[in-house]
Amino acid sequence: MLNALRNFLNKPDVEFGPPVPDTPFVAIGDIHGRFDLLTQLLPKLPDLPIICVGDYVDRGDESAQVLRLLQSRTDITCLSGNHEDMMLGFIDRPDRDGGRWLLHGGLQTIASFGLAGISPSARGEELAKLRDALIDQMGDELLSWLRDQPAHWQSGNVAVLHAGADPKRPISDQKPQTLRWGHKDFLSTERTDGMWVIYGHTVVEDPKIEAGRVAIDTGAYATGKLTAAIVEPDRVQFLTA
Repeated sequence: MLNALRNFLNKPDVEFGPPVPDTPFVAIGDIHGRFDLLTQLLPKLPDLPIICVGDYVDRGDESAQVLRLLQSRTDITCLSGNHEDMMLGFIDRPDRDGGRWLLHGGLQTIASFGLAGISPSARGEELAKLRDALIDQMGDELLSWLRDQPAHWQSGNVAVLHAGADPKRPISDQKPQTLRWGHKDFLSTERTDGMWVIYGHTVVEDPKIEAGRVAIDTGAYATGKLTAAIVEPDRVQFLTA
């Protein structure tokens, strides 16, 4: 994989240099309820700041355990992904957003908090009662922590975010919704501002580096592979649990 980075850096048409974070760090891809993989990966990581790209909940069976572990770790910065966005949408607007979230993995998250007996076709009072029960199980501190997650993190010329960004706009000038859900030009248009982007959201068979984009969502919930990128000046390495 380091050869891929060197080949990219040697391309004559690239308008920006190598990744140069202010300090080395680790970025972890989409966890999606795989508490088992997360607890296997964390002890293997170097003693560096850890950034998680979002999507801690849904699809896997242990979303509650993942959230509680991450909340307890003051050395880990957690960004918000589109699945956290959907979960909070359900909490704020259960009748409008509940069915969508439940269909896209929310049922597994609900079950991880010890709640059951709901279907994606539920409406009205049934969803409102489920929302209230979920809030009770989460508690105020966990819910506040989830709401406070930023949409991106940056060190030097490296940005970490969940889904993608408009390649024609500065990272700091983008809507959080774009960073959580992606942008239509993100994978097809190279940035010209020298910013490297580490992201999840789009599942890849193996982590890869392409035109300043570092993809680290290896589909943990389905593949059993949770990937971290170790980012240092001039170097990106991958570690998979």
